[in-house]
Amino acid sequence: MNSTATTSVTEIVLPGKVEPEGLELRVRELPAPAKGQVVLRMDATGVCFAEQQMRRGKYYDQPPFPFVPGYDVVGTVTAAGPDVDAAVIGRRFAAVTKIGAWASHLLVDAVDLMPVPDAVDAVAAETLVVNGITAWQLLHRVAKVAAGGTVVVLGANGGVGSTLVQLARHAGITVIGTASPRHHDTVTALGATPVDYRDPDLYARIRELAPDGVDAVFDHVGGDAVEESWRLLRKGGTLVSYGTAATKDEDGSSQLPVLKLFARLNAWNALPNGKSAHFYNFWAGKRRCRASWQQRLNEDFAQVLGLLADGVLTPQIAAEFPLSETTAALTLAESRTVAGKVVLVPEA
Repeated sequence: MNSTATTSVTEIVLPGKVEPEGLELRVRELPAPAKGQVVLRMDATGVCFAEQQMRRGKYYDQPPFPFVPGYDVVGTVTAAGPDVDAAVIGRRFAAVTKIGAWASHLLVDAVDLMPVPDAVDAVAAETLVVNGITAWQLLHRVAKVAAGGTVVVLGANGGVGSTLVQLARHAGITVIGTASPRHHDTVTALGATPVDYRDPDLYARIRELAPDGVDAVFDHVGGDAVEESWRLLRKGGTLVSYGTAATKDEDGSSQLPVLKLFARLNAWNALPNGKSAHFYNFWAGKRRCRASWQQRLNEDFAQVLGLLADGVLTPQIAAEFPLSETTAALTLAESRTVAGKVVLVPEA
């Protein structure tokens, strides 16, 4: 397709702070790709925790309403703009977009494209774009836990958590995973020891399983319970915080919970006990050096795709919905009843 033609696009718009039923479906003309851009036809996108926060106006740096959500995407290039190699047309790629992927087609900077082999199913690959890269980086770039170690994964049934459990087990690490009882069979099948996250004695139960403390805790919950995560660590252990799910339903500033968390982690890092606390931000380093940040993403995505191809990683697909049923998809994702990722696909 030449780069001067427009494309009719169907997209899902988040008009403001609304319930999932308030999402709007819009059809418009997508302009031709500009210099350095491509048109990507969506083969699979997904619903992640960020969009659940965005609809409440609680995501740390979301744009003003209205906008099209959609954090990541797997798709096929249908048109290329000036200065883009035409050989990409017809090939499948993934991209991390932060917003914009809940659409039948979208414009993407060519430098953000990460190859997806034809043999890899688009929906399977979609479960590993943000979730897979995040899990890989949490384990191997931040915590750097050695084989033989023990870690705690909060939300072991979730998109990131279920991938993190599998990566840790593959690396020879013992995993304790929190989840509701309905997901304990899933967590067990992934190779972790499940613990009920609603149990009032949750942290005592984890201490029974790891009396000498653990090497890392991966905590997406934040809030006051992050102190309990810190106390689970042995000397030399690492707390990796990567979210503030505990405060998602609270009114007020989206930035305050994160800033309070930063202050807490910094104070703990100043203590002379050999433990460390990190806040993981997927986007860290992009502003400073986009090329090296994207290179890191490409490397880590290739790692998890390789493990998927080898059968080491089993994609955790909670459900698939056509794009027009995004309201139902978001409702299900927010229900806390699913294991894995809710995926959006093109209309049949």
